[in-house]
Amino acid sequence: MSKQQIGVIGLAVMGKNLAFNIESKGFSVAVFNRSPEKTHDLLKEAEGKNLIGTFSIEEFVASLESPRKILIMVQAGKATDATIEQLLPHLDQGDIIIDGGNAYFPDTQRRSKELEAKGFRFIGAGVSGGEEGALKGPAIMPGGQESAYELVEPILTAISAKVGNDACSTYIGPDGAGHYVKMVHNGIEYGDMQLIGEAYHLLKSVLNVSVEELHEIFTEWNKGELDSYLIEITADIFSKYDPETGKPMVDVILDAAGQKGTGKWTSQSALDLGVPLSMITESVFSRFLSAMKDERIAASKILNGPKAEAFSGDKKAFIESVRKALFASKIVSYAQGFAQMRAASDEYGWDLKYGNIAMIFRG
Repeated sequence: MSKQQIGVIGLAVMGKNLAFNIESKGFSVAVFNRSPEKTHDLLKEAEGKNLIGTFSIEEFVASLESPRKILIMVQAGKATDATIEQLLPHLDQGDIIIDGGNAYFPDTQRRSKELEAKGFRFIGAGVSGGEEGALKGPAIMPGGQESAYELVEPILTAISAKVGNDACSTYIGPDGAGHYVKMVHNGIEYGDMQLIGEAYHLLKSVLNVSVEELHEIFTEWNKGELDSYLIEITADIFSKYDPETGKPMVDVILDAAGQKGTGKWTSQSALDLGVPLSMITESVFSRFLSAMKDERIAASKILNGPKAEAFSGDKKAFIESVRKALFASKIVSYAQGFAQMRAASDEYGWDLKYGNIAMIFRG
């Protein structure tokens, strides 16, 4: 019986979708999940595909061709360490472990060092694009041993997002470089979302524009230099209405943002490196503030906010000024993020290639 080319551990949505993506590009896949129910569910969806389910670590490892290539898609932190510890007794030297989760880069540096000392190869790969990207093509930022990357490169390139003929995946650098770049990518995205929120606030509070007008404005912006996924989905949300109240969805969404931690990590690293990361750090603080819903409600009863005066100027000119300010601010956010990556590259000896990173960020 022929063995599978790659294995995926962890069948939550990201892991499941990556497994289907890999199989759809012509690679044979073995999967394993701690709870067998998810494996059974996936196998029902995978009928007719070159994908097999396994129900123990031993069976999973035995199903893979050598050198084994194993993609771990479990929760970052202790769960990743526990999964690696389960795998090691069954692996051979030279086998490759890929951590595709949102790992904190010092953890990736530690794992890379520990596994290399034991004769195994390790890649920490940042995967961007969410659930849909995992299925249809994510941006991938792999870091670790270059010899390991060369063996998994055909798979990563095949499944990644494409812009024209360019794959949004390339080797980033040693040990934690890939997860570091993914962390900064997420930090820049935090900044983008805060800037979009502030642009919306200006248009809404100063011009008092309707959601229909907001939809038209953001749709138009997405046709030019602000063209991006975030602008696209912002335009889209302005056309949605809450079925229960009939009100615009944007007016009934709870104004309290959560976070997964990568923005905070980016800001902490900037402080460690002495890099001015004002745009991204302020966006993290804004999320903290938004989460303080009870405090904000109490404060609003004591301190009345300023009332905006009726706008009497050139409406089109004001909208264009907001667009230009948003674009200029995005440039600042990206510039600060890339300055931080340069400082990290110097500090950790990564020799990052910023042009390649910028190409990946398009995905």
